[in-house]
Amino acid sequence: METVKIAHLYYDIMNLYGENGNIRYLKKKFEDQNIKTEVYFLSIEDDIDFNKYDVYYIGSGTDNNKKIVLNNILKYRDNIKDAIYTNKFFLITGNAVDLFGKSIMNNNGEEIEALHIFDYIVTEEEFRIIEDQYYTCSLIDEKIIGFQNRLSVMSKYSNNLFEVVKGTGSSPNVTTEGILYNNFYGTYLLGPILVRNPHFTDYIVKKVCKQKDLSYNEPKKDDICYLAYDEFVKNFYENQ
Repeated sequence: METVKIAHLYYDIMNLYGENGNIRYLKKKFEDQNIKTEVYFLSIEDDIDFNKYDVYYIGSGTDNNKKIVLNNILKYRDNIKDAIYTNKFFLITGNAVDLFGKSIMNNNGEEIEALHIFDYIVTEEEFRIIEDQYYTCSLIDEKIIGFQNRLSVMSKYSNNLFEVVKGTGSSPNVTTEGILYNNFYGTYLLGPILVRNPHFTDYIVKKVCKQKDLSYNEPKKDDICYLAYDEFVKNFYENQ
């Protein structure tokens, strides 16, 4: 039986907002398709093989833990580039997105080298962006909802994932958010984003199935995640 393998990277120190819920929901979605799914929990002490897994996930962490992860993940730079360019799936949420840019400018004015998979630069501001977000996404018809709590501001970025309807983009006063390249999906959104956006999760599951030549059946839209999503969207429009 074909198996989908998910690597939950730095699961122990990059899970500030309970974002392991993303992994649990993603696993459930594959299993609803009768697809065997294995989750591998990997962290600082492990040797990470970026050829071995189908989906790679990193969630949000404290600013200190983000720096610990950056020091560790830099040794995989070339492996990560190859994996992204050959269409491995990456889901990167919260401030883990900062790791994949060119550099991070910290509050002391020090510029820290990042993975430089993409050309954006991250600046850690003294203010925090804390608010609900409401976006559109060209990949699906349904809106994207989520939450942000960050001090990171991104500049010189392209290949955006979302368009802002209400809230903040990758930096204040811009109308786009997130990074989309091949099968790399990066966003500051928390939530957890997959649990709060079941239609977006379905899109990813369907793409993974297609890549692995697995059958995919459109899911029923009657579980609690769809109902919670519909209620949020309804309340958003009613309160405008």
